[in-house]
Amino acid sequence: MKQIIIIVSLIGIYLSFTSCRPADNRQADYDFTPLDSIITSWMNKGYYPGVSICVVRDDSVIFQKNYKDVTPDTKVYVASAGKWVAAAVIGAVVDCTELDWNDSVKKWIPEFKNDIKGMITLRQLLSHTSGVRPYLPAPRVDNYNHLDSAIMEILPLDTVFTPGTRFEYGGLAMQIAGRMAEKAMNKEFEELFQELIARPLGMKNSHFTPVNTDGGHAPMLGGGLCTTLHDYMRFLDMIYHNGVFEEKQILKPETIHEMQADQVGNAEVHPGEYVERALKKYHTGIYGLGEWRELIDEATGEAYQISSPGWAGAYPWINKQDRVYGFFIAHVQGSSQKEDGFSSFFGSPVISQTVSNIISLKR
Repeated sequence: MKQIIIIVSLIGIYLSFTSCRPADNRQADYDFTPLDSIITSWMNKGYYPGVSICVVRDDSVIFQKNYKDVTPDTKVYVASAGKWVAAAVIGAVVDCTELDWNDSVKKWIPEFKNDIKGMITLRQLLSHTSGVRPYLPAPRVDNYNHLDSAIMEILPLDTVFTPGTRFEYGGLAMQIAGRMAEKAMNKEFEELFQELIARPLGMKNSHFTPVNTDGGHAPMLGGGLCTTLHDYMRFLDMIYHNGVFEEKQILKPETIHEMQADQVGNAEVHPGEYVERALKKYHTGIYGLGEWRELIDEATGEAYQISSPGWAGAYPWINKQDRVYGFFIAHVQGSSQKEDGFSSFFGSPVISQTVSNIISLKR
C-alpha cells in the first residue's frame, strides 16, 4: 500500500512539472526566488485565492509553481487574456475562408449595410480603433447565448469616434468581429474555437462563456474565456512557434505576423494607456490584433514582447528576445484595484520584468 501511495505522489509531482507542454525541465538552472517572493506577497495580502504559473524558455520549463489550491488543470475565468485566443480563432477563419482583415462589417453582416458601423473593418474591430463603444451602456451586460443576439444590441448604439482615428480599449467590437467569422464559416463561434484552435492544440478544458451565465458556452470574446494553465500554455507554444504546434500548422505565419504588427497606426493614443501606465514605456504602436505590443524594437518597430493581460490578474506573455513565454493564471478576489495601490491588471507586467531580470543573470 505504501508503495502505491509513493508512486501516486511521484506521478502527481511529475505531472505538475510536465503540464506546461515542453518535457525538458530546467527549473534548477535559474534562481526564481525574486518572482516567488512577489507572488507569495500577493498571496499573503489576500489578493488571490490561489494562482499557478509556468515559464518556458527554449522549449524547456524553467519555472512552474502552484500557490494554494490552483493547479495547472484548475479552470479559471481569465477575462481579457481571452482576447488573444479569440483573435486567433478569427485569424484561423481568415486563413481558411474568404474573410479578410480589411473586410467591412456590412460585407458579412447585412444588418449594418445602412449604418455607419457597416464601414468599420475587421482589422479595426480587433485593434480597438473601430469607434464602437467599449461596453454596453449600464446596466446592460453582454451575456447573450449567441453572437447574432449580441450584435443586435450593438446595432442601434452610436459610435464614440470616427473609425481609425483613436484607440480605445474595450470588448464590444470583438462581438462584431466574431459574428463576421461565424458568417464566413456558417458556424457559431464556440464551434469555431473548438474546431480550429482548441482541439488541434489539445485545449480540452477551455471554452468561451460569460462569468455570470450558468451553463452553456456563450461567446463573450473580449472577456469570457474559461481555461487552464495547461491549456493556455499550449496556445502560447503555438504562437511562439509561428503558428506550429507539434509539427502541425495551426495558424499561417503571415497571420501570426499580422496579429503582432502595429494595428494602431496613426490613431490617437491617449496618455495613461496600459503600456505607458504598466510598463512605463511610451510608444503609439501599442496594439496588434487581440494583443498588446508591450516592448518594441526601436530599430525595426517590431514588438518583441506581446501579451494579453486580464483585469482579474491572468497574464500571458511572449518575449522573443529572451526566448520565453509564460502564463500567470489567477482571478483576483474582489476589486482589481486594491486600497494599497495594487492593480491586478496594471501590476501584472512585473511578472515578465522579473523573469527577464532572472534570465539576464544567466547570460
